[in-house]
Amino acid sequence: MPIVFAQSVDPVGNGYIASLARPGGNTSGFTQFEYGLSAKWLELLKEVAPAVARVGVLRESGSAGIGQWAILQAAASSLGVEVSPIALGSAGEIERAISAFARDPNGGLVVAVSTLSQIHRELIVTLAARHRLPAVYPYRFFVTHGGLISYGPDLVDLYRRAAGYVDRILKGEKPADLPVQSPTKYELAINLKTAKALGLAMPMILQQRADEVIE
Repeated sequence: MPIVFAQSVDPVGNGYIASLARPGGNTSGFTQFEYGLSAKWLELLKEVAPAVARVGVLRESGSAGIGQWAILQAAASSLGVEVSPIALGSAGEIERAISAFARDPNGGLVVAVSTLSQIHRELIVTLAARHRLPAVYPYRFFVTHGGLISYGPDLVDLYRRAAGYVDRILKGEKPADLPVQSPTKYELAINLKTAKALGLAMPMILQQRADEVIE
């Protein structure tokens, strides 16, 4: 039975395929993100909140979390910020961890790609607002729920491209011969209401680059 995945996280590390270029077996598809994207979140945070010097990174400890964390650590020094991990767990654990982080000044948040961050997205957005922490998120639905800014892949586009692979397989091609591809379309979303509440002046050049601006 051929399998096409639309937004897998680390398919090689998880053992789904042999390699990105030559998947082998009966599985192929599209990855949800590239690890290099993580540095962009830090850059955006400093662009919208230049005073931020401490960044709490909400992350899980699995393979994707390790990869994203490594990129964020590497980018931190050049941006003049100190990053510290905030482990995602239960709602109570997340609330205690963010509250503790927010006790010191000049803090901001980066929310990495993970299942738990999506499950607890409303809580995370609420806590960021309560503690007046500027935060960057991986998907636009965080911003539509009141988050400040997001940058990440267009998930709908990934499913469209996955449908194209399904079509090719139904016409006779083998999943083993279809390379696993990364996202090619990314979305930048900004919530100006949240920026105003945080006392941040959103740069006009960033607003002009945005795919969606919520006023």
